[in-house]
Amino acid sequence: MHTHFMDKLRNYDVSFSGLKNGKHVFKFEIDKSFFQLFDTEQEFTNPKIAADVFFEKHTTFLEFEIKVHGTVELICDLTNDDFDYPIENEVRILVNFGEEYDDSNEDVITIPTSDHAFNVAQLVYESVTLSIPMKKVSPNISDEDLEILNRFSPKDIEEPEEEEHESDPRWEALRKLKDNN
Repeated sequence: MHTHFMDKLRNYDVSFSGLKNGKHVFKFEIDKSFFQLFDTEQEFTNPKIAADVFFEKHTTFLEFEIKVHGTVELICDLTNDDFDYPIENEVRILVNFGEEYDDSNEDVITIPTSDHAFNVAQLVYESVTLSIPMKKVSPNISDEDLEILNRFSPKDIEEPEEEEHESDPRWEALRKLKDNN
């Protein structure tokens, strides 16, 4: 890890050592440079996202609530037009102190007792990423286009055929009509 990267990452530290017990709020602006810290396949164009970190300091542990909200520009899978997609998510996490860093438990992160700050970058990143849909479809798209997208989406190919019988009877009727033509 080169130091330049670490310095940048440090911008997303919530420093708790000097704080007294109780509630605190940290606010972070999440922009393009934030996403460049992560080795990501996902293209984050023009992100305008704020991360509000509400955090309660207790004597033996810390309680975090991280809310991300804003927009990110996505490219529509169908039309290749870009559109602003609303990002909205929140994570709650407990941070306690132990021998070494451990995030194997989903709701509790353990950090070394010697740490003076907790870095929220990864949690913010995951929150944003989880808000982004697998299928990126612009809100300006008509239902017909959606219908086409669904018809050709790869998931239909992978699914075993036997799930067909659970489908809506109206579709069945339509399918019979189509087959007879």
